[in-house]
Amino acid sequence: MLTQNIRFKNFIVSSNISKVKNDFKKLVNSNNEILNSLSLQYVYSYSKKIIKKYKKFSKLRIIGIGGSILGTEAIHSFLKDKIKKNFFFVNNLKNEIVKNKRGKFLNLIVSKSGNTLETISNFNIFINKNDKNIFITENRSSYLNNLAQSLKSEIIHHNNFIGGRYSVLSEVGMLPAELGGLNPKKFKQFNFLVNNKNFVDSLVNNVARTISLIKKKNYASIILNYDEKSENLFKWYQQLLAESLGKKGKGILPMISSMPKDNHSLMQLYLDGPKKNFYTFFHVLNENSPKINNNKILSSHRHLKNKNLAKILYSQKMATEKVFLKKKIPFRSFEVLKRNEKSLGELFCFFILETILLGRSLNVNPFDQPSVELIKKETKKILLKS
Repeated sequence: MLTQNIRFKNFIVSSNISKVKNDFKKLVNSNNEILNSLSLQYVYSYSKKIIKKYKKFSKLRIIGIGGSILGTEAIHSFLKDKIKKNFFFVNNLKNEIVKNKRGKFLNLIVSKSGNTLETISNFNIFINKNDKNIFITENRSSYLNNLAQSLKSEIIHHNNFIGGRYSVLSEVGMLPAELGGLNPKKFKQFNFLVNNKNFVDSLVNNVARTISLIKKKNYASIILNYDEKSENLFKWYQQLLAESLGKKGKGILPMISSMPKDNHSLMQLYLDGPKKNFYTFFHVLNENSPKINNNKILSSHRHLKNKNLAKILYSQKMATEKVFLKKKIPFRSFEVLKRNEKSLGELFCFFILETILLGRSLNVNPFDQPSVELIKKETKKILLKS
């Protein structure tokens, strides 16, 4: 068990964990704002007055891109059944924009720098005098900060020391979560987890074994996702891993595979193709699932009788794991037993700590993204000329 909420099977490869153990100890004892944001001690730059002031809004539109919005989308999708309000996400530049003109919206415009091109452009399209706006951005002069002041809108300060992809349990993710009726405190599992031997041992071993796979030139990490509501969680994880580690000719390419659909398209490659990948099985226990109609099952498929779709899905996952074992394909497995804020907070902690420790082992800075800035500069040059 990783925790009481999550069962975990690790990669079966030999590894040297001593360096990762030391890195973990140094990391948790450091004065790191990212780790602080995972804990109950973190102080938000918004107050309960903000929640009370805007709780009447039933429609929330989140406008952002990358780390400014992926974490909130992950929370919303994973815990959708607990959220009673309507959330709408504007997370990319699209030629076809559908505007819902009925009712007032509360817009949350999120950009750490305050100068993100896509976020500025999208908000310009969606801006409406009847809506209310909250800007989450750094406390410094920027386009969005200046715009918010001119509109006399609410400004929530984005923590300067927390990059977007690490910001899910800071103001960026917790303000919309709280406005949606979720409890931010339940996400904050860091203090408990770093003192949980099972969690720490699993994390450290996982990082060490991942490094062993990378040394064998396994660079592609395929997530075999058996839970539709977790797709956005892995889009968040995809950015976290790729943007944090993809430097100096190093890194991991994370790819999401929707299961069991991809059994009928990609699985043949996974099983018999080039052995340069490693895999993550991910499943969430589902107690409410449509049942098979026994009266309409032919005798040739009597093994489906008295089953529901969740049971069939889980059986496919277990069968795939067995085949992977036989073929000696490296994989790890997460099974989430309870879908709630606590289990999601534990996953956020695991993946953030994993990424930082992998960065240290690979000798890359997991907190910057220097080459992405080059594209931003070139885009501005082209727009100025056109």
